[in-house]
Amino acid sequence: MSENKAAEIRAANKITLIGMLVNALNALAKLLVGIWANSSALIADAIHSLSDLLSDILVLAATYFGRQKPDKDHPYGHDRYETLATLLLGTILIAVAGALVWDSISRLLANQIVIIPNALALIVAALSVLSKEWIYRYTLKIAKQINSKLLEANAWHHRTDALSSIVVFVAITGSLLGYAWLDQAAAIIVGVLVAKMGVELIWESLKELVDTALPPEETAKIYSAAKAVAGVRNVHHLRTRTMGSRTLLDIHLQVAPYLSVSEGHEIGVWVAKKLRDDFTHISDITFHIDPEDDAETDNPDPTKMLPLRPEIMAQLHQCWQGDTDYEKPHHITLHYLDLSLDVDLFYPADQIEAAQISAFESRLKAKAEHLPWLRNVKVWIGHISPKEAAKKRQTHQTARKI
Repeated sequence: MSENKAAEIRAANKITLIGMLVNALNALAKLLVGIWANSSALIADAIHSLSDLLSDILVLAATYFGRQKPDKDHPYGHDRYETLATLLLGTILIAVAGALVWDSISRLLANQIVIIPNALALIVAALSVLSKEWIYRYTLKIAKQINSKLLEANAWHHRTDALSSIVVFVAITGSLLGYAWLDQAAAIIVGVLVAKMGVELIWESLKELVDTALPPEETAKIYSAAKAVAGVRNVHHLRTRTMGSRTLLDIHLQVAPYLSVSEGHEIGVWVAKKLRDDFTHISDITFHIDPEDDAETDNPDPTKMLPLRPEIMAQLHQCWQGDTDYEKPHHITLHYLDLSLDVDLFYPADQIEAAQISAFESRLKAKAEHLPWLRNVKVWIGHISPKEAAKKRQTHQTARKI
């Protein structure tokens, strides 16, 4: 496990344990005082605090397992344990909200009046509001720091307990002043707000589970950052998805068509580094190097696919084997461009005279012009390397465009 992941787990565990302590103390105080003061509202709020303890245990388990390093069965990591836990927390919030609203509506329809015989319950409710609001803000701060949606969901769960305690506080105050109906009215409003939070958490989790892309404005920034790297001509087929606090990204980078494979790959490495530096939530990056904006897909049209080297060499040899000047060159480079092929042939300086190159190229091309995929044939002599030839070809292409 990386040092950064370990630090995130420690931070999440610390705030969750503090939250568990706050929830335990609140639940115990509400339960004891609620029984002593004959307050059903305070007893119900104690049960709510006990449910928070269960969610804290869920957060501890999901944080531990969700931030483990990738393994054979989970090569992309375990971040979606956090997503599933967030989904479950959202469901719990909706269930709690539904129970709160149902109970309040039932009391209103039955015209039941809640009488609180002791003001001590009012003090316990007030202390619960303050403590839960504090732990909500503290948890939300840590959640933002480590980019944990699960911890953020738990923070909102703390906030719902604070809101329910406000309902109890209003109910007790209303009962003491003779306005018991305030209990049910406030409970319904808070229940709707809690349900809204739960729906939002579930919606965000579902979007992640179905691999929803990052927002358009974030994607536009990634495009700009990738295109800013030297050697990148264009960017297309950018795909993003999230897993917990991380973003996974696939990107196609268009570079000069005659670059070496190693240079194109190195440009991709620099793009990946820049994206990770500029966007800390991006972890896994898969880049594809394209020589042109070919809108390539993972499932191309079979009728437009070009043959590979073994088939190409067999067909070219068959076309050229009768030529008296043709002998197997010491190196052959193939360039797949515009749904056709350019063929570079490299010969020693003593095999072909420079004055014969142009005629030789024309003759070879004429003999193979019936091949549907062949666009051009280029002959190189001397000790020039394939990389140098590619550079010269690129210079020639640039000059021709100008």
